[in-house]
Amino acid sequence: MNSSSSLPSSFDHLLHDNHRCFSIVFNLYTILVCINMTLFLPHYSALSSSSECKNHPPNPIIFNLGDSNSDTGGLVAGLGFTVNLPNGRRFFGKSTGRLSDGRLIIDFLCQSLNTSLLSPYLDSLGSTFSNGANFAIVGSATLPRNVPFALNVQVMQFKHFKDRSPQLLAAGFKNLIGYNGFRDAIYMIDIGQNDLADSFTNALSYPQVVKKIPSILAEIKIAIKEIYDQEGRKFWVHNTGPLGCLPQKLALVKNTSNDLDSIGCLSNYNSAASLFNEGLSHLCHELRSEMKDAIIVYVDIYAIKYDLIANSTKYGFSTSPLMACCGSGGPPYNYDRRVTCGNPGYEVCDQASRFVSWDGVHYTEAANAHIASKILSTDYSTPKITFDFFCH
Repeated sequence: MNSSSSLPSSFDHLLHDNHRCFSIVFNLYTILVCINMTLFLPHYSALSSSSECKNHPPNPIIFNLGDSNSDTGGLVAGLGFTVNLPNGRRFFGKSTGRLSDGRLIIDFLCQSLNTSLLSPYLDSLGSTFSNGANFAIVGSATLPRNVPFALNVQVMQFKHFKDRSPQLLAAGFKNLIGYNGFRDAIYMIDIGQNDLADSFTNALSYPQVVKKIPSILAEIKIAIKEIYDQEGRKFWVHNTGPLGCLPQKLALVKNTSNDLDSIGCLSNYNSAASLFNEGLSHLCHELRSEMKDAIIVYVDIYAIKYDLIANSTKYGFSTSPLMACCGSGGPPYNYDRRVTCGNPGYEVCDQASRFVSWDGVHYTEAANAHIASKILSTDYSTPKITFDFFCH
């Protein structure tokens, strides 16, 4: 089952490494409103609980900024890269630009609110923006700040979207967002993984990677404060996952048993992620003090994912959580940078199997569903507020 034009799963990191090699015109700001997206209820009962949002019309409004963990098709729309099957095979039956076999965490969170899946901001064809927009793009990081599609660039895109939407509504366009909608919206931020990953990829030592963390956090702080200045008051911030447990990293990094923790993950990679997360938690606490009329929820994605990997059989995953479903090379990681998921020679697991890792970097729909259910439990949130709080 081969697809010669499919995007390599490692592109999330390669794009950022090669930003300066691209001449990209990213002033794609025309908003076309077409047909609404068909909404399917989630297959997972844990995610289909009733939401306050359905009792508070109009639609809940969500804006998301991030990387491939939450990119719902922005890379394909913005740069024209193809992301072919088997990506998307499980739920959509076709590729939608998501780097997974199905839905992402953000999709499950949207469905928990009984609202449509988010359209990529850069997708002008067949998109509706009545419930928000997704600015996340594969490969995005916080630094360098002015290259496509860094967090700062995504914030600039949001500002343009905010300025144009009311103008277009006044001109007679429908299914867009008025001024009040931006204040009532929730702003999700899920970024930082590529900053850390690229640093290790560029052969920086552990101390050098750690030294970069304050600069990464500073960019996230700037982004939140700029959105706050644009009337945003409700923020949902995800920390980064256990980078050292990704099959891609384990396959590419020469390691010995001394480099691995008790479940087989790279200790220094995870340690850097943990330090970043600690700083992000402190940042959210600091911003709550500065922006007293804002609500900022910090979600410990690292703890959820690490628990899933450490206890995968307990959660019904029958294969090694450190081995990719789609890739090449076989055990222990099934990852080869020369033959990544969707490229000639790749192999993919049976749809009935239960894998945690999809392509060595991104998670399967089954894993994303589990992670989303843990997020919705509020057990990993600070403060412990339900995801639909902004609908109240």
